[in-house]
Amino acid sequence: MKLYGIKNCDTVKKARKWLDDQGISYDFHDFKKDGLSSEKLSEWEQAIGWEPLLNRRGTTWRKLPDEVRDTISAQSAHDIMLENPSIIKRPVVEHDGDVFVGFKADEWAEKGIG
Repeated sequence: MKLYGIKNCDTVKKARKWLDDQGISYDFHDFKKDGLSSEKLSEWEQAIGWEPLLNRRGTTWRKLPDEVRDTISAQSAHDIMLENPSIIKRPVVEHDGDVFVGFKADEWAEKGIG
């Protein structure tokens, strides 16, 4: 299992604590510090689509100009997520060939992550 996120993100901290409490081993990749390749982002987009990856609730989204937010497309979203990885909803988890976004303990347990 690989968990992608930002070390200081509260949701990522909760997810990591939950995994640790469950005794589940995982590799952590801080995409703000360690970067994120266009290829990896494309893999996620192909697996689940670009819209679930885009965090429209955060300050990074709100700071974008209205014309960018109003005309967002798959390509522009891809470019924005590469330029501003903090706009990606966190965490992103790769597990058994599947990709999951966000953290809810009950959903993770239901999906067999735990």
